[in-house]
Amino acid sequence: MTHILAIDQGTTSSRAILFDGDMKIVAVAQEEFPQHYPDSGWVEHDPDDLWGCTLRVCREALERAGLAAADIAGIGITNQRETTLVWERDTGRPVHNAIVWQDRRTAQFCRDWRERGEEETVTAKTGLIIDPYFSGTKLKWILDHVDGARDRARRGELMFGTVDSWLIWNLTGGRAHVTDATNACRTMLYDIHKGCWSSTICGMLDIPMEMLPEVKDCAAAFGTAAAEHLGAEIPILGVAGDQQAATLGQACFAPGMLKSTYGTGCFALLNTGDTPVRSENRLLTTVAYQFDGKPTYALEGSIFIAGAVVQWLRDGLGLISKASETQAMAEASDDTQRVVMVPAFTGLGAPYWNAECRGAVFGLTRNSGPKEFARAALESVGYQTRDLLEAMRADWRGEAERATLRVDGGMSASDWTMQFLADIIGAPVDRPEITETTALGVAWLAGQEAGLYPDMDGFAKAWKLERNFAPAMEESAREERYAAWKRAVAAAQQA
Repeated sequence: MTHILAIDQGTTSSRAILFDGDMKIVAVAQEEFPQHYPDSGWVEHDPDDLWGCTLRVCREALERAGLAAADIAGIGITNQRETTLVWERDTGRPVHNAIVWQDRRTAQFCRDWRERGEEETVTAKTGLIIDPYFSGTKLKWILDHVDGARDRARRGELMFGTVDSWLIWNLTGGRAHVTDATNACRTMLYDIHKGCWSSTICGMLDIPMEMLPEVKDCAAAFGTAAAEHLGAEIPILGVAGDQQAATLGQACFAPGMLKSTYGTGCFALLNTGDTPVRSENRLLTTVAYQFDGKPTYALEGSIFIAGAVVQWLRDGLGLISKASETQAMAEASDDTQRVVMVPAFTGLGAPYWNAECRGAVFGLTRNSGPKEFARAALESVGYQTRDLLEAMRADWRGEAERATLRVDGGMSASDWTMQFLADIIGAPVDRPEITETTALGVAWLAGQEAGLYPDMDGFAKAWKLERNFAPAMEESAREERYAAWKRAVAAAQQA
């Protein structure tokens, strides 16, 4: 058994990536699945789509590599976080569509909850703020709106899980109801200090604890994939939420190391070691990873719309046919125009946390066109990243000042976007040779648990730089542009 199968279940597609014994990619398979928008600000997935396309890409990757299940030493799973599923224990049938992390249907409840003064309790235990982003209020919504669901959950008939739990349940034929600490800590139901589900918060939301999965380390025995799925039994040995998996894949193991992943959204994590740093700037305190029962913590800033703004240019406006066109358009745009786009399509994430804010474009002139829109879309990702880094630097007493930012995800392939990012944050940006860091992170978890891959020190030494982007923008220009962004965000929130 010389290979590892990494499952990367994302917001818009599922991927399977096979890594060999040297942690090199040998095959990739990917499949997009439908998004469902039943109401304004609501986003859902069909749970059967998540499971079905995941299974298909695993089989396709094995076929492309010319490998059999017997060649696989272990499976690692990384997943879109916070997305919430409830299913029947006996049949495995979902009782409702999965409610996606982007969904804002519980915004009013969260606002009421905050006004009752409950946020201090939630933040003290979970490291999170009260926001529709997290799983807890999504789960409450399902229990409130599906007939008989709460009573059935109390009787032990229903199970809750994030996407990792749903996939493991299906892979193991219903034999394992588990998750890992990095996914559990994003539910708003998990005490990150005690390392267990919080009975206090479950009580506040009227969530029966009988439906919650067992929480394990990131590298552990999560169960065994049944032979009927891939041709032979394969142990599941590593699990991490997508952003924590990318932190592992970027080898950000030392306190002060910083990574940012650009997928549908953008997520920056700053390793703070064994100290859970309480944010004064509305960042999240989260578990970066956990081994041997000991968590390593991080400060996290979450941006809801990053790559999704490019999808909007393609699918919503029809300005492009593929994402890669935006770089050439940005390069050819009129630099004298100062078009600023605030892509708050599903609200603003950190450090604003405004669920009601919606997108806006400022600075339009008669000459503004598709090229300027493309440039503004790409620039919005850099501006939002700077918002996060400014907050991190303030929270960690300047220890993150001018730290090099390691980047990954689909948008990191754009040289123009990464150069603008370095320019606007005023710090170096490093892009690794392997930008599939999310999958690499869980492949490493499973591989080292299987005895195939090196330990943490050996893995860190194997990290390789592909390109460094050094800031080249004049300080005055940087601050002028960032000030325009801040004015645009303020105006969008007042609209």
